[in-house]
Amino acid sequence: MHWTELASVQAEENGVREEEFSPETTVTSWWTTHCGFSPILATAIHNGHTVSPAIQALIAISEDERLREEDPFTAFVIRDVPNRIIFHRSRFEVDLNRARDAAVYLSPDQAWGMEIWREKPGRDIIENVLAIHDAYYSMLSHFLHGLQKRSGRFIVLDIHSYNHRRDGQEAAPSDPKVAPDINIGTFSMDRDRWAHVVDPFIAKLSAFEFRGRGMDVRENVAFEGRGEQARFIHETFPQNGCAIAIEFKKFFMDEWTGVPDRLALVAMRDLIRSTLPVLEESLLARR
Repeated sequence: MHWTELASVQAEENGVREEEFSPETTVTSWWTTHCGFSPILATAIHNGHTVSPAIQALIAISEDERLREEDPFTAFVIRDVPNRIIFHRSRFEVDLNRARDAAVYLSPDQAWGMEIWREKPGRDIIENVLAIHDAYYSMLSHFLHGLQKRSGRFIVLDIHSYNHRRDGQEAAPSDPKVAPDINIGTFSMDRDRWAHVVDPFIAKLSAFEFRGRGMDVRENVAFEGRGEQARFIHETFPQNGCAIAIEFKKFFMDEWTGVPDRLALVAMRDLIRSTLPVLEESLLARR
């Protein structure tokens, strides 16, 4: 149901042909890339819901349980960023935002206490899955070297979302003191070096009128940006790459049913689009 609703959002609110969108369960490619003339890349590496037949045969949890811990609709939010990468495999097959040796969840302590497997995958299956992880980071390196060649310095918006109603659909949400609307993670970043980018970006997000209200945007509160992708970018491009880990609280959907708030999704897309001039100007200011 939620995938149909999303297609409708895109068609009705943004003039996009509905037939362009298919449920993630039908996507066979590992990822999709889009290239444009911009120094900014956005990624949605936990957007995917597809699992391979080999994994599906072994997995114990339901699609709904998987979806609850994935980041659905993040690909929609970044549609206006000229450079973008959307990963189509579920994080329950391979988690690109974890180091290679932890990218396959093999025990409950790696996966929110969930018993994922009816039967744990064997070495051959795990190696096949980890080949996707290897291929992704090889592709990302190539993509970013291209951005660096064209633009010098570049920014990566590493888009994610997080649950705030873990105790149940009717239970009280997480305390807003520790659950901002948008969490900006900067752990692996040389924060002083990129202050001229991050500070205006946070200010722009905070000033945006989101359906009649301001957004609570804070840094390193719910998450600190310790993911593998940001670490990889900062280690590989220490002088020229600024990766900002962005976690949206799931105020844009019912995290227990998967049903989205259509107007919230459209507003989130507007929000990300509104930051692009600010980000590009911040890069130009320090050439």
